[in-house]
Amino acid sequence: MNHSIFDFKLPRNEPIFTYAPGTPERAALKLELARQQSLELEIPLIIGGQEVKTGKLGKVVMPHNHQHVLATYQMVTAKEVAMAIEAAMQAKKIWSDMPWEDRAHITLKAADLLAGKYRYVINAATMLGQSKNAYQAEIDSACEVIDFLRFNVYFANRIYKEQPASSDGVINKTEYRPLEGFVFAVSPFNFTAIASNLNMSPVIMGNTTVWKPATTSILSNYYLMKVFKEAGLPDGVINFLPGQGSVIGKEVFAHRDLAGIHFTGSTSTFNFFWRQLAENLPTYKNYPKIVGETGGKDFIIAHPSANVDELAVGIVRGAYEYQGQKCSAASRAYIPAGLWPAVKAKLVDMLARIKMGDVCDFSNLVNAVIDEPAFDSIMSYIEKARASTDAEIIIGGKGDKSKGFFIEPTLILTKDPHFITMEEEIFGPVLTVFVYPDEDFEATLDLVDSTSPYGLTGALFATERTAIIKGCEKLRYAAGNFYVNDKPTGAVVGQQPFGGARGSGTNDKAGGSMNLLRWVNPRTIKETLVPPTRFEYPFMQEP
Repeated sequence: MNHSIFDFKLPRNEPIFTYAPGTPERAALKLELARQQSLELEIPLIIGGQEVKTGKLGKVVMPHNHQHVLATYQMVTAKEVAMAIEAAMQAKKIWSDMPWEDRAHITLKAADLLAGKYRYVINAATMLGQSKNAYQAEIDSACEVIDFLRFNVYFANRIYKEQPASSDGVINKTEYRPLEGFVFAVSPFNFTAIASNLNMSPVIMGNTTVWKPATTSILSNYYLMKVFKEAGLPDGVINFLPGQGSVIGKEVFAHRDLAGIHFTGSTSTFNFFWRQLAENLPTYKNYPKIVGETGGKDFIIAHPSANVDELAVGIVRGAYEYQGQKCSAASRAYIPAGLWPAVKAKLVDMLARIKMGDVCDFSNLVNAVIDEPAFDSIMSYIEKARASTDAEIIIGGKGDKSKGFFIEPTLILTKDPHFITMEEEIFGPVLTVFVYPDEDFEATLDLVDSTSPYGLTGALFATERTAIIKGCEKLRYAAGNFYVNDKPTGAVVGQQPFGGARGSGTNDKAGGSMNLLRWVNPRTIKETLVPPTRFEYPFMQEP
């Protein structure tokens, strides 16, 4: 037995490749993009480490060229969900009993594989399957996945070291047990890193998962499974179930051993999960833990002292990178009247220069939205603005889904701070601006705070310190991640743990130790070295 005491130090964040012309990483990524486009993979379910085929098939297509099939995948039925739960429960004892430092070694090996051998594979799969440009894929499917894996080892190390005080003759300790059952991981299409972390965050703490990936991110998620397997993750620790959420959920929510849910997705789906848990509470062995990051209606507010150039760039990058398909993307902005003419001119100039198209053309900043339902939903909001007397489309507003699901970066100006595109989540490349009188900064802060049911991200641009202080105070609960003089996107693992409250989720902060604590069931153990042999206490003695 190894009696070494491991102490994993604070890692550094994975360096980001630029993919600038002439760099070796650009050439390597281009080759991998070409290789993957020449293939049509067959993607199975993976249950207990075994490939499973159901004969019920779905297709993975490129959003920017939806006639191009990248893969065919097997779709789960109720039978395979039951198999996956059983596999997770069987693997649980082996995995939870494994010394935690060995779990850490597997996790760190997965990070190193992604940093080297699989970097271009996972990036290309994310680019092609989820229509991300090279830089957006790099910061997501390479760097953030790697950071989550490495920092989670460090955070787990800190948690396990946290022990209670002992007194003379008594030794106290806390055992951080995994949850008693399996964890249901439900991941979204927009971040490969989230798909990895929704599984590996519970897994590093000794849990096993049943994973429902989004059907529009199956290609990159399948490659994640291959990396985890190569890193040494035992069979059954993560069980990969592409297919309909309703089919999977029906079996999962009815199972007595459901111990937790790790979710990123829509607020409506998360609310449905809560109701399902409540209805099935008598079934469960334990109260399931539920951790979720959901929707957002993220804001940028500018004070009259804001720097116009910094504000304009923050708006463009915050609202339109990855086509606005980030929970954190800016979708409403409040600009003082004195700054608006200059800000508008700069926004129009920048948006007119943005190129949109295929991810393999690295000059394109904007690519396609994820699928036809997303395209139709986003365009419906744009059409509402086009038809309204309370709104004006300043630039953009066109969409074309004939070859790919392309929507122009769209800037809307409204006279009504409660116009529909100021209040409802759109999840696309659409930003709506409300212009307020310069003297109404504090009243506008109240407006920002009260307009949306969400509380995920927001940004304040100002150079006056008193305005920054006032904004931080008044918007205290409006955003779980708040940015000063920066765009409201791009949280870095270990630096800005991510999550929001209100209608945006449980705010358990992925990228920090708080999230890992949700996946343990602590037990306090007291050992008395020399127990008493008489029941009498000193106060009972006669004087």
